[in-house]
Amino acid sequence: MKVSAEDVKHIAQLSRLTVPASEMEMFTEQFNQILNYADILEKVDTAGIEPTPYVLPVSNVLREDVVKEGVSHDEALKNAPAVHNDGFKVPRVIE
Repeated sequence: MKVSAEDVKHIAQLSRLTVPASEMEMFTEQFNQILNYADILEKVDTAGIEPTPYVLPVSNVLREDVVKEGVSHDEALKNAPAVHNDGFKVPRVIE
């Protein structure tokens, strides 16, 4: 399939772009190069290859969740700079 300057004008109009006449030939050639590359890719034998969204094999790198004993309430408050009503006291940020 060969792209013409008229096709480029039409694509530019659909994209709401202005292509200067001085660059029309360059864009036409670039569109044709892209389509030629797509033709090459269509010729690649992909029989027996399972479709995948990833190029490389993907494995889960996350560790299993392990239940551990948490910090007690008293231990947590021990390092607090200020305590109020058995909780952390923080500066007011809303007036």
